[in-house]
Amino acid sequence: MSAVILVIAAINGFLVVAIGAFGAHGLQARLQETGYLATFETAVQYHMFHTLALLGLALLTMQAPESRLLSAAAWLFLAGIMLFSGSLYVLAISGISWLGAITPLGGLGFLAGWGCLIWFAASSGG
Repeated sequence: MSAVILVIAAINGFLVVAIGAFGAHGLQARLQETGYLATFETAVQYHMFHTLALLGLALLTMQAPESRLLSAAAWLFLAGIMLFSGSLYVLAISGISWLGAITPLGGLGFLAGWGCLIWFAASSGG
């Protein structure tokens, strides 16, 4: 499982750098004009934070390869990236406001992933 999580982290690392650069260089004027620059930047920040969390989970699963909690945390972080950051990216680019209703579901994915990591740490003795 650690190899799968590492690949997912690496893909997300590539994507967040590409998306961030595209926003900074290709979309900045449009995003400033529409008022969605801060929304786009928030999406990039949370995408990067949770990409790094996925990288950490890949390393942790090398130590505890059978942990369902670590696996669940990884999938929840990925779902959070897709729902939270993904909805904000599309909202910022398209202006489709109802996408803001999806964003909290991604936030719940992030929280649940962190909860799994807390549970793993508490149950493994540190």
